[in-house]
Amino acid sequence: MLELFAGTGALSLECLSRGAVHALCVEKSNHHAEFARHNLAAAQLDPARLEVRVQDAFSALAQLAGAASRFDLILADPPYGEKNLGRRSTSFAQRLLDNAHLPALLQSGGLFVLGHAKRDTLDLPNAWKEIRVLKHGDTVMRFLSRPIDREVE
Repeated sequence: MLELFAGTGALSLECLSRGAVHALCVEKSNHHAEFARHNLAAAQLDPARLEVRVQDAFSALAQLAGAASRFDLILADPPYGEKNLGRRSTSFAQRLLDNAHLPALLQSGGLFVLGHAKRDTLDLPNAWKEIRVLKHGDTVMRFLSRPIDREVE
């Protein structure tokens, strides 16, 4: 699994504790990445199962795509964007949806889960098929896959 904007790596650690074989956390802040490493040790999970990259998420996407990496699950909960009524969003969430590398990183049958603010109205490009949307307070979680006819194998 891949966690973008990983922060403390809590989502990756939860996945590892529930049976994920390997997790890759991408977090731009070295300070936050250290928390992910510390939390892995505190959870007494095998350190070989978690890779933490201190890197910009969008740079990591390009590198991972260049290496032909594939993930069954991609989680992203980037910093929330501002309200964008009447104009296209420029948030990190929209930038992820628009990123040409991200769909190629998702295994066939895989799942991309994206968190964003309700006030951030996103445009869903053709590279994604929405499976489910959950809303809680100001948070929206979108469950996405690749459309079958657009799979990149």
